[in-house]
Amino acid sequence: MQRFGEKMRTLRTRHGMTIRELATALGYAPSFNSYISDVENGKRRPKIDFVLKVAQLFQVSTDQLVRDDLELDAPG
Repeated sequence: MQRFGEKMRTLRTRHGMTIRELATALGYAPSFNSYISDVENGKRRPKIDFVLKVAQLFQVSTDQLVRDDLELDAPG
């Protein structure tokens, strides 16, 4: 779970999204970007509903996001 933020940042940048765009895509107000930034930088632990939304948006498994021993698939 320590690498969740790093993995989320990787997925976000692979898709050419800003933090604000990610917040909107996940259904949050753009002001939610401070939470996303804190998660990406390891300052906050994500809540389970947030993890589920990120996994669904980027079409990856929750295991890939939360298990530090698993890597993200290479971009297609």
